[in-house]
Amino acid sequence: MPNRRPTPLLSILLLAGGTLAPAAAGADGERTGDVLRELQERAIEEGVSEAAHWGWKPETYTLWGTHTNRLIPVYTYGTAGAGEGVDLNDYVGANSVYRDGRKLITLYGRPPANTFNPQAEYLDQTNVYDLQRAALDAGKKHVFLVVFDGMDWQTTRAAAIYNTGRVPYASGRGTGAHFQDYDANGTSQFGFMVTSPHNDGTDVDVDAQRVLNPGGVLPGGYDPARAGAAPWTPGEDLEYLVAGPKFSANRHAYTDSAASAVSMTAGIKTYNNAINVDPEGRRVRTIAHQAQEEGLAVGAVSSVPISHATPAAAYAHNVHRNDYQDLTRDLLGRPSISHPDRPLPGLDVLVGGGYGADREKDSGQGENYVPGNSYLAAEDLRAVDVAHGGRYVVAHRTPGVNGPERLAEAAAEAAAGGKRLFGFYGTKAGKGHLPFRTADGGYDPTVGRSKTAEKYSPADLAENPTLADMTRAALTVLETDPDGFWLLVEAGDVDWANHDNNLDNAIGAVNSGDEAVKVVTDWVERNSNWEESLMIVTADHGHYLVLDRPELLAPQSGAAEAAAAE
Repeated sequence: MPNRRPTPLLSILLLAGGTLAPAAAGADGERTGDVLRELQERAIEEGVSEAAHWGWKPETYTLWGTHTNRLIPVYTYGTAGAGEGVDLNDYVGANSVYRDGRKLITLYGRPPANTFNPQAEYLDQTNVYDLQRAALDAGKKHVFLVVFDGMDWQTTRAAAIYNTGRVPYASGRGTGAHFQDYDANGTSQFGFMVTSPHNDGTDVDVDAQRVLNPGGVLPGGYDPARAGAAPWTPGEDLEYLVAGPKFSANRHAYTDSAASAVSMTAGIKTYNNAINVDPEGRRVRTIAHQAQEEGLAVGAVSSVPISHATPAAAYAHNVHRNDYQDLTRDLLGRPSISHPDRPLPGLDVLVGGGYGADREKDSGQGENYVPGNSYLAAEDLRAVDVAHGGRYVVAHRTPGVNGPERLAEAAAEAAAGGKRLFGFYGTKAGKGHLPFRTADGGYDPTVGRSKTAEKYSPADLAENPTLADMTRAALTVLETDPDGFWLLVEAGDVDWANHDNNLDNAIGAVNSGDEAVKVVTDWVERNSNWEESLMIVTADHGHYLVLDRPELLAPQSGAAEAAAAE
């Protein structure tokens, strides 16, 4: 197996208890020799960078801080030659839905303007669901969906350049991360997909669980001439990717994390903010529901709060992604606003963030919001805990308790006792997510477009597991099901970093998520094989990072050192 990255580039330190420590500092307490940190700080201070920028104007480093309509990479494992519907080639090139006008109408519910493309090489995001469904139909026992939230081709390339100390590619799959280099015994494939939603601008009533204006305001679609035929080939209209300019005709909506996740878990286009409901507000079944009904165990882990859009879309139902407590109730099999009388069965494993995110009021969650933690009502936590007659062995962040060790113990207890696993972690400084990792492996982020940087205490690092730890714990429980399992793994911090135009954090987030991918591939090699397992590694959407002088991201290059010294 190819080496993931040169070891000297990783300055993360593991303590005896398995907790994480910041990267090495100089005598004055400041980080030394950190090219990416220096590049990021200078870009924020000066408002411009030779290396990169976000948006369509190179002279402005922080022009754009949200999503785009970019094509997104898809890496698959256990698919090449695996049969009809499982092989990625069944969805790309001549088989692309974008080469068939009738299929496009079915997909979008209307003829999307300037979207039909007889030369399309890309698949659609709903085909990620199709791959998983076909895998289960073909008898695959282990299905992994790994979502790096907000990681487009450009963000992946930035991490690969940093990891390898050079600019290793300018197009295609690339090299420099484990998920790029790992070939799953020759069964791995690469493609890229359209992520545009059904529409943006749909209004809802959370308390009534009703869509108020079906169809919304701005429809979805993808114009390859304006956006680009591949992730590495820019189109002719740089503002098209952000649905602008506003006076332009034939604009297309870019997706949010909810609609995009639903595309991958339920196989439909829907409106931005929807969690497993169609454009009219009707509930749809996800691949996890189907797998569970067919006897497989199901789980989800995330580095961000447990009921944020991506993990919520694995299983929950709601007309709006921000109704967090009710989404968590669905995930844990509790009565919710969508399922008040007949709760969903619940996931077998749910591990993620949300700890420390407390508030007294939250208008986005409707009239049934319970003051306290935004994602998990105290009464729901008590009800699911085996200590109070529930079905879940619960591990949550606890003062003075080693997070990775406690989670591993809870997973072992759940596996031995035939119970479920619920893990709840995070930081107050980070609004409930796990500590952000930086490019050099430290946990002391620098500033982004917000002009602030999160600071973590020793307890934040000791009492929280990593996403890799969470993935390992999930597998400890799920592997006990002889019929197999479905698992979602979300590296959600890539998105948070890109929203903040923080290149240092973005690369760190890619690498921490990559370690979770390696936990999966190691598990398959030890316990299964790629004939009975399938993994998809992808993102839900892109941002607008542009690399102007990519060589400046390589810490071992003379160009990077010269730029840092200026």
